[in-house]
Amino acid sequence: MFQIGVIGSRATKNKKALELAREVGKEIATRGAVLVCGGLEGVMEAACEGAKREGGITVGILPGNDARAANKYVDIKIPTGIGWARNQVVVLSSDGLIMIEGESGTLSELCLAWAERKPIVALATSGGYAKKLAGARLDEKRADKILEAKNARDAVDKIIQLIKNRR
Repeated sequence: MFQIGVIGSRATKNKKALELAREVGKEIATRGAVLVCGGLEGVMEAACEGAKREGGITVGILPGNDARAANKYVDIKIPTGIGWARNQVVVLSSDGLIMIEGESGTLSELCLAWAERKPIVALATSGGYAKKLAGARLDEKRADKILEAKNARDAVDKIIQLIKNRR
């Protein structure tokens, strides 16, 4: 069973990004994978909602000490009490990551995933850093790129293939 991280904007009002996140969550669940995220609002909540609608399993790695801070679609709540450092836990708990929209917190997760050599797919149509960095290499430490996806199914297809290629 794969664990797929979904990273994206917490405070987004971008309806397209939120709908894409729901679709990604649904696709993850229909493939029998576990969705891992930061467990809060925005893209994280929308992805968890999509997964739960399909009977999927969701894990929220929370920055604070209180499990009640998790969005209502998180099954497994992991309060860390370590703030932004929880981004490393999200990355290390994921076999590969899908980036949707994204702001500075998402960018930190992306950089950690890059450094950890985790496969990354960016949903460029969602905007934000996902649009800016889809198809890019962050530096010369890796020969691959952040793969670009046009829709949710494409994103999940690509991340699963990348994960399988690593095993």
